[in-house]
Amino acid sequence: MLKRHEIQVLRRAGHAQVEVAKLAGVSLGSVRRVAREPEVTQIDNTQERARRDIGRPAKAEPFRCLVVEMLTREPELLSVEILRRAKLAGYTGRKTALYDLVSVLRPTTVRPLVRFEGLPGEFSQHDFGEVDVRFLDGARKRVHFFASRLKYSRWVEVAVVPDERTETLVRTLVDHFVAIGGIPLLAVFDRPKTVALKWGKDGQVTEWNPIFAGVALDLSVGIEVCWPSRPEQKGSIENLVGWVKGSFFKQRRFLDDADLLAQLAEWRTEVNTQRPCRATGLIPAVRREDERPRLRAVKVAPDQLALRVPVVVGPTAAVVHDTHPYSMPPDAIGIPGTLFLYRDRVRIVAGRFEATHQRLFEPHAKSTLPEHRAQHVAAVSGKRAKRYLQREHLLALGASALDYLTELTHRRPRIWIRDVDRLHDLLATYGDDAVRAAFGRGLAEQAIGAEYIAHYLAAAVTTPPPMEGDGTGHPPERSSFLGHPDELISRDDPLPFDLPSAIAAHAPRGGRVQAAAGARAAGRSAWTRPSTALPFDADGGR
Repeated sequence: MLKRHEIQVLRRAGHAQVEVAKLAGVSLGSVRRVAREPEVTQIDNTQERARRDIGRPAKAEPFRCLVVEMLTREPELLSVEILRRAKLAGYTGRKTALYDLVSVLRPTTVRPLVRFEGLPGEFSQHDFGEVDVRFLDGARKRVHFFASRLKYSRWVEVAVVPDERTETLVRTLVDHFVAIGGIPLLAVFDRPKTVALKWGKDGQVTEWNPIFAGVALDLSVGIEVCWPSRPEQKGSIENLVGWVKGSFFKQRRFLDDADLLAQLAEWRTEVNTQRPCRATGLIPAVRREDERPRLRAVKVAPDQLALRVPVVVGPTAAVVHDTHPYSMPPDAIGIPGTLFLYRDRVRIVAGRFEATHQRLFEPHAKSTLPEHRAQHVAAVSGKRAKRYLQREHLLALGASALDYLTELTHRRPRIWIRDVDRLHDLLATYGDDAVRAAFGRGLAEQAIGAEYIAHYLAAAVTTPPPMEGDGTGHPPERSSFLGHPDELISRDDPLPFDLPSAIAAHAPRGGRVQAAAGARAAGRSAWTRPSTALPFDADGGR
């Protein structure tokens, strides 16, 4: 179109057609054709091509009237069905040409843009966000945050969070409602899995996240979810997360995490109580005064908020949540129940049984209540099962218990069961922390035996009083390798049976046990354990 305009200008200036063709770089025929055209008034080449209908007509063009007729009767008719009917009418082209024609002719409904503005105390908007922040030392870190805002007053709350899980959402949501001063009628969210799990084609949620739904019921707050990519449904502040990023995170640099939190608190105070909002022209704290009478009190304090998680008591009389087993009475095995998850504790209700534990955060940590230990041991049938269950209770104390019991089992292969039984009683009396500390001291001093642990506990723990038979005096000197099921054996006491003869009777000829028998005959005060295993099991039998 610019070339046409150039030709027309040159002709109006009085140049001959041959001169115009030479100056414009076109053929003489083009100059004559442009001279006959109307004067150029616009330079949109695409529009002009469409107006002139330049190019070979598509094979679908003769079927335009047929397509218009079908779409008039059935506006939602599928393109593939239109293609089938067109082929029955004689269409021989490809589907692409016909589909292009259908897309041009199909009637479309243009909906007007409607902003969902809120009245005082009506709406609040909530969303997760993440941003990469830069520190003064050049380090970068990805930060997750949760933002909440009242739509009417534009009062905003922003908190840095560890993740974007459901528990984090609901707990931070309650914290923000407390900071805002109450709960509005509706809380508006996008459509994350932490809120809604499934929805139909009409947009109605068919399955809510059960944990989120339970908290919404406790708070008595209505929930409204928006379609993705529909920012107009969120009101005039349609991009809360983007606003927080641009207004705070991307404009500032931080010394460390503590400095980030301090600056965030200062910024939150500034935007809420000092700076007028551009959308309303007023400070949010001023407009919030109109909302306060309409906000409802928060029914559940943040520390008392309990998330309901359906559980079943497992075959080991424990409920596992987030890799953490929590003990239950053995009679509750197989009973379904509910785990009430607080910030600092866990309450489990299964039928008529109930237990409360301190909440665990260390991966794979285990919590067993003292009363449950005794019940578990009493419920197990068989001596061997009871003993190994007692040892499992001790092993749950951690790495020091594992190292100590391993050393105990190898030093006293025949009598560790008696020691474990006594250690289990000490655990029930003194508690986990005291026994764990005693195990650590026993390892450091290489004092392996239940009598040493009892001595440490009696000396270090004043409440409860020492168990019967325990005292703060030095424990009697005894062998680290042997013992009698009923009494202590001193290094100078004779063995309760002829051990070398008993071993020789069960060991293969030429075995290493002959060296041990010779050592005993030579007068050693303690028998040195042979490298082969003893021909006795843990219960004293063959």
